[in-house]
Amino acid sequence: MATQPGSAPSGNPGLPANQAYAMAAACLVVGLAIGYFFLGGRKNPAMAHIPTATNTAPATAPGTHPQLTLDQMKQMADVQASTLIEKSKADPKNVAVLVQIASIYQSTHQFKEAAGYFESALKIDPKNVSARTELASCLYYSGDTDGALSQLTQALKYEPANENCLFNLGMIKYRGKNDPKGAIAAWQQLLKAHPDLDRKVTVEKMIAEAQGSLTEKK
Repeated sequence: MATQPGSAPSGNPGLPANQAYAMAAACLVVGLAIGYFFLGGRKNPAMAHIPTATNTAPATAPGTHPQLTLDQMKQMADVQASTLIEKSKADPKNVAVLVQIASIYQSTHQFKEAAGYFESALKIDPKNVSARTELASCLYYSGDTDGALSQLTQALKYEPANENCLFNLGMIKYRGKNDPKGAIAAWQQLLKAHPDLDRKVTVEKMIAEAQGSLTEKK
């Protein structure tokens, strides 16, 4: 629900309504600098880390946006998404709109809200591998590692060679489940399916790292 003009979320100093709207508008144009890389449908997703329980968002680079709390980021997301939410109510089976809403909440660290909208989109279009991969990202960052793996496994049933799914499957098995064998298998499958992968060197380094961790365990 969008924040009403002149008010801030309860229990939170928030942003003045005019400032929230101004910053939300700016973020729509240039994107929010949130200081980390998502898993999911990004071209070059980086190693994932489950966020710690904190109410402060990662610091941003000088000259970009000021540091915001998660509550303030939620307020901004609500403002940005409000029009799309109303559009979705009028057209509840519009998958593209649901994904847009989910992406707004995802980009501002509101992973549970984002997951809900991705799930709604997948109820209508269960074979939407991109949305399912993003849902897995949100679940992972919410701390639901098993749920994230389940979503990636389901996505791979539709697209067995999907680059992002295989990359993320390996990453979550390695970082989230401490399963280097499973990670190596996923990444090797990725390289087999995509021999000209643009991030091949990175994947090979991660495979070597995972193999090294197996040696250490012996």
